[in-house]
Amino acid sequence: MIRPATAADAAAIADIWNRIIRDTAISFTTEEKTTAGIAALIAERGALGQPFLVAEEGSTVLGFATYGQFRAGPGYARSMEHSINLAPEARGRGLGAALLRALEDHARAAGVRILVGGITATNAASLALHARLGYAEVGRLPDAGWKFGRYHELVFMQKVLD
Repeated sequence: MIRPATAADAAAIADIWNRIIRDTAISFTTEEKTTAGIAALIAERGALGQPFLVAEEGSTVLGFATYGQFRAGPGYARSMEHSINLAPEARGRGLGAALLRALEDHARAAGVRILVGGITATNAASLALHARLGYAEVGRLPDAGWKFGRYHELVFMQKVLD
């Protein structure tokens, strides 16, 4: 089931996100998220009319997705960058696609023109998911991220929603 996240989901989201931060180059950040910080982000996104969603099976949160303005300033008000993260045991089950489609539905209803995904070039599963759902590669930034003692390439993929 896909549903809006609440502050009560923050610990489960932190568990998923922090494993990705610690163990993968999916995210270039090395600073782990706190439960309080995630609860604040959920509230902040809600106040801005931006979604923060979770994929849940039973009472277990298996993934989350959100979007926020791509860049600051009014000229980017209809351009959003999304983030989708799944627990390792949830990958390959269609939850990423379900979360992304839910973000797209929300974005269309909110008048968003484009969704952008910034994806590590070695994240073949995410690149394939985005391509399958109609996202086009629009740019690459070689050596954009540094993690685990090496540089990583960032791929931007975009979908026009209207």
